[in-house]
Amino acid sequence: MRFSSNLKQFVLLLIVGIVLLLGLLYKQPSVLVGRTDVVAVTPWLAPIVWEGTFDPDLIDMIYKSMNLTIATTVFAVGKYVRFLRDFLETAEKHFMVDFNVRYYVFTDRPGDVPSVNLPQGRHLSVIQVPGSNRWQEISARRMEIIQTAIERQIRREADYIFCLDVDSKFHAHWGAESLGRLVAVIHPWFYLATREHFTYERRPASTAYIPMDEGDYYYAGAMFGGFVEDVYTLTKVCRNHLEEDARNSIEALWQEESHLNRYLLYNKPSKLLSPEYQWDDKKTKTKEVKVIRFSSVVKNYAEIRPNV
Repeated sequence: MRFSSNLKQFVLLLIVGIVLLLGLLYKQPSVLVGRTDVVAVTPWLAPIVWEGTFDPDLIDMIYKSMNLTIATTVFAVGKYVRFLRDFLETAEKHFMVDFNVRYYVFTDRPGDVPSVNLPQGRHLSVIQVPGSNRWQEISARRMEIIQTAIERQIRREADYIFCLDVDSKFHAHWGAESLGRLVAVIHPWFYLATREHFTYERRPASTAYIPMDEGDYYYAGAMFGGFVEDVYTLTKVCRNHLEEDARNSIEALWQEESHLNRYLLYNKPSKLLSPEYQWDDKKTKTKEVKVIRFSSVVKNYAEIRPNV
């Protein structure tokens, strides 16, 4: 972490001083009135973030006082670079607005990275990575590449990190309510399903194996995040497991997503984001989802992927 514990304590005391001096004006919270159509906490007492369970202005104000920097990694490999402009331009409208943000774009086509106007405190770094003839290999190498980038650069430049998919767009506020030690998002296609229907890796030969009678939620590989060091540990473990599988000539069903789900089953996330934070534009909006904040766009996989 960039901040020492003493500096963190100072910042928190400063926030308390500001609050005492200026006061905070917002509706008094209730312990009895709130959303009753969704569960807002896990059995291990981690919050599940839904619209209507937090005050966005209040929580953003608290975290902005800490002068944090949020890293955001995104892979724009091969034809996926075409999604980068919409990703960045919509992020600038909705993602961590008025926070310090550093985008790290991993691409094999640095010349195709669009120029996007970024205000003070927002930066973009382009990191060249190799392409591949198999989309599965690109997917499987994400953990390795993010781990290496954290080691070489990100841990010196950011406090939190989100790892997001490029073929997505932001539609509404995504702010400090999403910050936590280790953050995962519930998959939009599985949040109503029972665990026997989850597409976990079910082959015991894989290090991503999860038995049929185990599992909490099915997490989307398109988003994970948290403290930089906690995400570093996640990526390092998943990378090692992916490489062990490769040595044994086995590839998990959904590559890094399968390994992510295995890791999060035994290393519980401290905060879960509802499907509002990773919707799918092919899916009809449901009554539980009051707002779509971030979604995967509709695309023709046969046209953009090197193999299907």
